[in-house]
Amino acid sequence: MTPASPFGERLAAVFAAYGRLCVGIDPHAGLLDRWGLPDSADGAREFGLRVVEAASGRAGIVKPQAAFFERHGAAGYLALERVLQEARDADLLVIGDIKRGDIGSTMAAYAEPWLKPGSTLEVDAITATPYLGLGSLEDTLRTAEAAGKGVFVLAATSNPEATAIQRAVLQQSSRAGSSIGGAIVAGVSAWNAGRPDVSGAAFGAAGVVIGATVDLAAAGIDRDVEPPRPGLPVLAPGFGEQGASVADARAIFGGYSGGVIVSESRSILRSGPDGIAETIMRHADEAVIAGA
Repeated sequence: MTPASPFGERLAAVFAAYGRLCVGIDPHAGLLDRWGLPDSADGAREFGLRVVEAASGRAGIVKPQAAFFERHGAAGYLALERVLQEARDADLLVIGDIKRGDIGSTMAAYAEPWLKPGSTLEVDAITATPYLGLGSLEDTLRTAEAAGKGVFVLAATSNPEATAIQRAVLQQSSRAGSSIGGAIVAGVSAWNAGRPDVSGAAFGAAGVVIGATVDLAAAGIDRDVEPPRPGLPVLAPGFGEQGASVADARAIFGGYSGGVIVSESRSILRSGPDGIAETIMRHADEAVIAGA
């Protein structure tokens, strides 16, 4: 395969063509039952294919949650491979929500099947965990960049269990005095800015995950910054079912709002197989960030 165009370019093109909505593909047991599907690999595959079909032409981004396929073992991975293939064929931008994090050759092995062109698990971007140090993801970031892929690094998530860690203040670091979440955002932005030939890029290959229900100031992230150059992609779960409103996105994310991806799962998926296409269309129309 020929190298893909840079991830940031493709993200900008999706924003221009379809807007900011990212549709989650989360076939957990409750949703499978609601959709009249068995809690099995076959059910997960059928669920995923129906979401892809509904999203095609209505939204530009989908985000399969690998865990809900992995729980069905090898058959679940086969189901996921089929869903990913259909999503690629539909020309959707696919974010693999895998949240891997490790060091050295182990992290490289985790990332390879998702970032390698031609792999059956190939996606356009992955989520990654930086809690063995942001430097532990350096090789993954370089691998993604070389393949035209993206990496979204967890920075400030909405779950309460993460608050104590993500808001803890660094003691020994070049960013000592910053919160862990704030340092991750700054470090990822700096990585993008340090890449060659990025002066005209709309967005970098590296992004962050920041929950839309997070108080950025309390998390030690300065929302009043000048927009980073290149733009910082921000995968933002928490809209819809979790309570955040797209109308407030500019106020929530401030200088980072230009890169916000509006991630919604349950608020769309609960509409069921008969209502999902119309729901995606409506939510895509609503996913407009004023001033971004």
